[in-house]
Amino acid sequence: MDEPRPPLPPFDAESARVKVRAAEDAWNTRDPVRVALAYTPDSSWRNRDEFLSGRRAIAEFLTRKWSKEHDYRLIKELWAFTDDRIAVRFAYECHDESGQWFRCYGNENWEFAESGLMTRRIASINDLPIDEAERKFLWPPGPRPEDHPGLSDLGL
Repeated sequence: MDEPRPPLPPFDAESARVKVRAAEDAWNTRDPVRVALAYTPDSSWRNRDEFLSGRRAIAEFLTRKWSKEHDYRLIKELWAFTDDRIAVRFAYECHDESGQWFRCYGNENWEFAESGLMTRRIASINDLPIDEAERKFLWPPGPRPEDHPGLSDLGL
């Protein structure tokens, strides 16, 4: 049985913000297994044009993703919430094997089980090639420092 993953639904503004930041911090570890543990064993995903089901598929997807997206840095921001759902907007920066940098923008819709594990994730993402000099996410690998600006602060 999976351990509950607080904060638990129903969400209020503060617990939804905490949930979003916890997800951002986990994704910035780029640890596919750790990230996959935040989802129910039968979680369903749509990520761009890929449809996934279950933790194993999620971990495999993330392993592929982060093998191609180098120096990945992500910021998520709460957009809206209800009792067991959260909507976020996000942006991340990374570069490919050739050294081309990208800023990828998107929206995610999340649905949670009573345990606080995510049971559904729907993501829409657009990629924008950028020059390295245009990068805005300039912290060391790992979670975004508390004093680093968020998306709105950066004008994104």
